[in-house]
Order: sequence, then C-alpha cells, then structure tokens
Amino acid sequence: MTANSTLRTGHIGLNVTGIDRSLAFYRDLLGFEVLAEGGEGGHRHAFLGREGRLAVTLWQQAEEVYAPARAGLHHLAFQVDTMDEVRALEGELAARGVEFAYDGVVAHGEGAASGGIFFHDPDGTRLEVYAPAGADTVPAPHAAAPTCGFF
Repeated sequence: MTANSTLRTGHIGLNVTGIDRSLAFYRDLLGFEVLAEGGEGGHRHAFLGREGRLAVTLWQQAEEVYAPARAGLHHLAFQVDTMDEVRALEGELAARGVEFAYDGVVAHGEGAASGGIFFHDPDGTRLEVYAPAGADTVPAPHAAAPTCGFF
C-alpha cells in the first residue's frame, strides 16, 4: 500500500450477546436500516447501514458483555452534520431510558467546536454521536484528556 492509497473504514463488526436486542437498539434507536440478516440458533448476524451502504455488522457470538479493560474496541463514533441532530437523538435516547456516560452534550476538549453525546449499547459498548461544530459553548468533562478517551 502506498501513501497515495485511499484507506478508510468500510464497516464495523460488533460481537453481541443477543441479536434481537442489539438489532432493535441499532435499528430503532439509531435509525440503521437492516440490509441483510442470516444465521441460525446462537450464530446469527445482521448487516446494518444507511442508504444501502454497510456501516455496522452485528455478530451474535459473545457470551459476555463488553469489558473496557480488555484490548480491542475502545468506542464507536458516528458523525452527524449538526448539533441539533445530536440533541434530537439525545432526547430520543433519554426518553427510552438509555444511560449516558456524561450529562448531556459535551465538547471533545476544552474550547473544541466538536462534541456530542456518549452512551452504551445493550452489551456495554461505548458509543458516541457527535457533530464537528456547535459544542464550543459546552464544557468538556476532562481538562487533561480528550472526552472520548479514558473511562
């Protein structure tokens, strides 16, 4: 691969403990479309995306929920265009009882224009929905480290 190659994230695969619960969360709360489903018994999967483009694959094969102390996925961030979209999703998630890592919208760092909300999926995977601008008037929860960093 050369420095001129275009390398970007294609999709994220997540191991989940229960496909039905996780599918409902990503589809109903985050608005992903189900592009395909398959498998049987304890080994089912679902391909989720937007406008036909694959973004997340759920693999029902985990026996335990996410453990932040283990190596692997730190968090999964989704970008939206505006802070209004972040706040609208925050309201929808709060109305459905989703637990947030921080209280409300937070900046990515002190004085940063970008920021968003941080919460967990049904298996404890930390998720972030952020906008590139509009958070410059809200505080960052940590002065010495990026908001999406240590937890």
